[in-house]
Amino acid sequence: METALPEDRIGQWRRYLERRKAVGASDIAELEDHLRTRIAALGEAGLTPDEAFLVAAGRMGALDAVCREFAREHSERLWKQLVSDPDAGGADHGRRDAGIAFALAALAALAVKLPVLFGVTMDGAPGFYLRNAGLFVLPPLVLYFAWKRSIGRGMGLALMGAFVVAAVLANGFAFAPQGSTEILTALHLPILLWLAVGMAYAASRWRSVAGRMDFLRFSGELFIYYVLIALGGIVTAAFTATIFKAAGIKVDVFLSQWLVPCGAAGAVIVGAWLVEAKQSVIENMAPVLARLFTPLFTAVLLSFLVALVVTGRGFLVREQLIGFDLLLVLVTGLLLYAISARDPLPPPGLFDRLQFTLIASALVVDGVMLWAIAARIQEFGFTPNRIAGLGENLVLLGNLVGSAVLYLRIFAGRTTFAALERWQTNYLPVYGAWAAVVCVAFPVIFHGS
Repeated sequence: METALPEDRIGQWRRYLERRKAVGASDIAELEDHLRTRIAALGEAGLTPDEAFLVAAGRMGALDAVCREFAREHSERLWKQLVSDPDAGGADHGRRDAGIAFALAALAALAVKLPVLFGVTMDGAPGFYLRNAGLFVLPPLVLYFAWKRSIGRGMGLALMGAFVVAAVLANGFAFAPQGSTEILTALHLPILLWLAVGMAYAASRWRSVAGRMDFLRFSGELFIYYVLIALGGIVTAAFTATIFKAAGIKVDVFLSQWLVPCGAAGAVIVGAWLVEAKQSVIENMAPVLARLFTPLFTAVLLSFLVALVVTGRGFLVREQLIGFDLLLVLVTGLLLYAISARDPLPPPGLFDRLQFTLIASALVVDGVMLWAIAARIQEFGFTPNRIAGLGENLVLLGNLVGSAVLYLRIFAGRTTFAALERWQTNYLPVYGAWAAVVCVAFPVIFHGS
């Protein structure tokens, strides 16, 4: 009988090795083949899949020592990888990949201006552009990954159908201009579409924990690259305005109507290409930033809770609630990306306990926020924004509670960090489900107000 293999643990082991920049893809594949062979042999000897994995991984030797040896012997190859596509195929493959990425970036930029041909301008219909922002940018990104991953026709049709449904949700309701449901739809529809991007990115691996975690890592890295590109775009726009002003030419319309919106759309595809091209040779930045900011945000939340107890004051102002919602989202992101870079095998350490403190503090803050939202609903009644805020806090609360429970089980030695990673990736559909409720039900219930 064929021995069952612990795919989640093997995936974690492979990703750990992939982060060692000195080991190439072919070398990792060979090491993984040896690992699987050993696990199968140990399984036939009577060990459970997890026991077989631990024994086999231990017998593979010290991976860091292997990586250092590779670094010494293949340093020239590493430097070449930094300026070419690391996925193999040589310079021609890298140029083809870059060419397709930039062509799709141009397609996204043109999609932003396409409604102008039908008389729909940004100044005249800002709500239309707000609701359809994801539909301008994300289909080209899905096309990019569909080409990269060679996804099948069935998945391709399913993703196409998802975007058609999204277009109906964005434009099928009679939204009040700048109304609450229009803004909520504009904020939540990209969450649904981003899950479609994840399916294209992970392709056949989407159903596995490893595939979804890889997509979450990609999302964090893309955000960082996008911010860097945006900062460069701001500098470019400022210099453009300055030098043309010196020549007596006003370029304000060009910057606001063309350069900024088209550049913002195209930068998403370019950023995705950069993440794909360099992820195996440049240390992931999202986990590094997560480890850097976790202590800072823990101190901020603890200080806030102390101030709340000392002053005895809550917060009921709408802007403050929105700010703390964003803070809780950021805390969830810090937790996620710190977990994504952690080796699941070593026992919990000081940083893990610091993360648990951050989660516990966030849970208390979330409880205070839920009380504040309930108080506003009781005093002022139900509105789309208040119900959306209540639902989002409950969704975040579920994630944080589950994470806290798993951390306690890890500290007690009753489970591993693999369970925490699995919890985070399995929770993704919850975000999508709530986003779907907001996009589908809210415009009907509140009549687009």
